[in-house]
Amino acid sequence: MSENDGKKTLGLRGGARPGNVKQSFSHGRTKNVVVETKRKRVVVPKPGASKPGGSAAPSGDPSRRPAGISDAEMARRMKALQAAKAREAEETAAREAEEKAREEERARRRAEQEAKEREQREAEEKARAKAEEEERKRQEAEEAAKRAASAPAPEEPKAARGPASKPAPAATPRKQDREREQRGSRKGRDDNRRSGKLTLGQATGGEGNRQRSMASMKRKQERARQKAMGAPVEREKVIRDVQLPEAIMVSELANRMAERVADVVKSLMQMGMMVTQNQTIDADTAELIIEEFGHKVTRVSDSDVEDVIKEAEDSEDDLQPRPPVITIMGHVDHGKTSLLDAIRDARVVAGEAGGITQHIGAYQVKTDGGTTLTFLDTPGHAAFTSMRSRGAQVTDIVVLVVAADDAVMPQTIEAINHAKAAGVPMIVAINKVDKPEANPDKVRTDLLQHEVIVEKMSGEVQDVEVSAMTGQGLDELLEAIALQAEILELKANPDRAAQGAVIEAQLDVGRGPVATVLVQNGTLHQGDIFVVGEQYGKVRALINDKGERVKEAGPSVPVEVLGLNGTPEAGDVLNVTETEAQAREIAAYREQAAKDKRAAAGAATTLEQLMQKAKEDENVAELPILVKADVQGSAEAIVQAMEKIGNDEVRVRVLHSGVGAITETDIGLAEASGAPVMGFNVRANASARNTANQKGVEIRYYSVIYDLVDDVKAAASGLLSAEIREKFIGYAEIREVFKVTGVGKVAGCLVTEGVARRSAGVRLLRDNVVIHEGTLKTLKRFKDEVAEVQSGQECGMAFENYDDIRQGDVIEIFEREEVTRTLD
Repeated sequence: MSENDGKKTLGLRGGARPGNVKQSFSHGRTKNVVVETKRKRVVVPKPGASKPGGSAAPSGDPSRRPAGISDAEMARRMKALQAAKAREAEETAAREAEEKAREEERARRRAEQEAKEREQREAEEKARAKAEEEERKRQEAEEAAKRAASAPAPEEPKAARGPASKPAPAATPRKQDREREQRGSRKGRDDNRRSGKLTLGQATGGEGNRQRSMASMKRKQERARQKAMGAPVEREKVIRDVQLPEAIMVSELANRMAERVADVVKSLMQMGMMVTQNQTIDADTAELIIEEFGHKVTRVSDSDVEDVIKEAEDSEDDLQPRPPVITIMGHVDHGKTSLLDAIRDARVVAGEAGGITQHIGAYQVKTDGGTTLTFLDTPGHAAFTSMRSRGAQVTDIVVLVVAADDAVMPQTIEAINHAKAAGVPMIVAINKVDKPEANPDKVRTDLLQHEVIVEKMSGEVQDVEVSAMTGQGLDELLEAIALQAEILELKANPDRAAQGAVIEAQLDVGRGPVATVLVQNGTLHQGDIFVVGEQYGKVRALINDKGERVKEAGPSVPVEVLGLNGTPEAGDVLNVTETEAQAREIAAYREQAAKDKRAAAGAATTLEQLMQKAKEDENVAELPILVKADVQGSAEAIVQAMEKIGNDEVRVRVLHSGVGAITETDIGLAEASGAPVMGFNVRANASARNTANQKGVEIRYYSVIYDLVDDVKAAASGLLSAEIREKFIGYAEIREVFKVTGVGKVAGCLVTEGVARRSAGVRLLRDNVVIHEGTLKTLKRFKDEVAEVQSGQECGMAFENYDDIRQGDVIEIFEREEVTRTLD
């Protein structure tokens, strides 16, 4: 049979048609023809094909394959199976490699921890051995001194009397007692001399009794001589400088003036103030008393405790160049983090990867020219905003990262506003220039709308085209930063008490409160006592950007500081003090001042609190808000609608408007300004929601612009004072006056017009002149107390705390109502 004959249609029972021949399978030189019928699938072997029981069939053997599977399908499935096995092997190998790497990392950390613990134990053992050696030497010295003191005095040689000397007579009991007393007194003097500081009383044999000084003896003799001569004895007046706080007790005032308390109390009584020595008087009264006694006044206040940390002016000779501090800002997904990683990988040696950026959010880079640059990583710009609001000028240069394929975005505009508000120079880094759709010229053109003119557009702002993926332009960016820093001529004095700013702070388990501090001036040493915000402490350890402990940190060096008594806030200023008492006093004063400020002002950050605050404070004339929308058109429409709300007394001020989700930066700005955040078709991210809950900032979401405008208009209307209107509801004429026991005078009245109500206000008119205005004490109809009396009916009325009523007087009944003013 020919090869083509094997592919012909076979006529089988069951009605097989020519189109039912599926495929022929080759086995060597023979082929099998597969024929499908309506009922079954038949495999017709070619003459000469191998029979069952022969040699092993290949992978395409129909006898070992499910029915209906072709060679191509079987081959495809085999390839898929092999690929799955290969992937499984690769994943297993990757998991094993990852587990091995994790195990090596754990072993390395365990070895480092054991090495640190071993070094600490060795240091403790050395210190313990040294202390024991010193204690042993001190005990030996004391024992030697005691033995020397208790040794008998050498006997005096006997005087020769003639050729043969006679023995000395035995000492009498009285002489022995005298010698014992002399030895005891000599031993006591030796003990006193060895016990500590030698005083004048001990040196003169006073045995611990207090002796008068030579000057005191001279003054006593002079007074006795003048008294004997009959001259009047006058004490010399000592004029003192008395420090006077805002309030002081009488006894403390007398103590500072070195005057008798009775004299001070007598002087105050002569001024008409009946006070005792334990009462407090104000500073003005105390100043009059001090001047009356002839002393000088030095006014002080509680805030004077911070005078010890006031920054002193440094001379030009003491200033030395310091590295610049650079903050990289930009929109999300514009490559800010990638650019930071590229700079770190390109300029930081192996072993420092991820060090400072993960631990303290700042690191240092050294360029090829030897210039050291300090970078701050402030995601979300929260730390930058808080520092600017507190007046801490931490950043020297701002690098604005803009994607070449996305141009200027809302957070880019926000970063520009932050840089302008901080008054720092800006460098524009146009990132992602390696992409095909990159258009750097569009970025430069869009920046013109925000008054940022780059050098290529004949401006003064430097711009560099970079690529974080390929490393293009990184050297030019670092050179531009170094050039800008050289123009600024940044200098600091390292030989003075340190001053710095807190970048971030956290409460670490095991280490306690940890503050990341950027030293701005001076040098921070281990063991320094410092105060930062409302907290204070002593530098227990300093950890640099490599995770290593250092002894000191100079200007523009970020370090982690351990040893605080509490967690400070981001942006607080760190100052080194001389003593711990000064630091504790300053921290206590700041904490009390913050409590007083919060208690007095409160945090009016919700619409209701803002309206209540506006009613209490007449000076509030603006309603600040923050607006975030989904698109630029909606934001512009909302801002324009807000500008139309208001009149001569109140207006709405939009602090910031932007596009995108509500971020921590918006919450920080709203908290600093006491404003709510309005979100139009946008939501706040998780970190922003947590920050808003902590700070008490209200976030309101809207999907219809009219609802937003109405709520803001209602809030602005709350700034307007309510209008009081009077509504006359009735008149009553007094027909008779009765005197009722326990009640007083009661007017028998006839309601001539309207209605008389018990809760309404009343005026008493006599000859059409108002002689009293008040409220009703009682309103009766016959013997029953009623709420109101209609026109034409008689009733009894009695005024509250007023009895001068006469027959013929007219009572005017009215009600007051508050009409809320609204903005048109």
